[in-house]
Amino acid sequence: MRFLLFLFISIPILEMIVLIQVGGIIGAIPTVALVVLTATLGIWLLRLEGMATLNQVQEKLGRGEIPGRELLEGIMLLIGGALLLTPGFVTDAIGFVCLLPFFRKPIAQWLINKGLMKYLNISSNGQFSQTNFTGSFSQSGRHKQGTTIEGEFEDQTHDPKSESNNDHDNDPSKRIT
Repeated sequence: MRFLLFLFISIPILEMIVLIQVGGIIGAIPTVALVVLTATLGIWLLRLEGMATLNQVQEKLGRGEIPGRELLEGIMLLIGGALLLTPGFVTDAIGFVCLLPFFRKPIAQWLINKGLMKYLNISSNGQFSQTNFTGSFSQSGRHKQGTTIEGEFEDQTHDPKSESNNDHDNDPSKRIT
């Protein structure tokens, strides 16, 4: 918690120092224009990369796999987008690292290898660890062990027209002759 407080105080101070230095070199108007340009470029990149990551999540879910790395990349995209909308060059640099796939993918894989996904009990290949439940799942998402229960079902939705006709058929006092 103290670390977050430290970041909350130190990053704005660092941003002000960098903005003043850059403004002194290129001028105030170009500095503001550069900040607006990076925010606009960041929004465009966030949308592009977000859709690509969402498609990857849907593909993995369609194959019955858990999209662990893709979800981690999605979190990185959210953080990167928020940082790019924050005015300043330091947060923009960190935001672009989170948004650009040639930086984001290795960082996500490094976090997985360092045990972030073990903490969440998901392996990098998209399978749950067997520490939390008794069964195991294959890559197709089908359960390997356990009991299959077969049965029949009947749709019992209520249709007012069919109920009134059925009432006449079942109750002898209401039959129409």
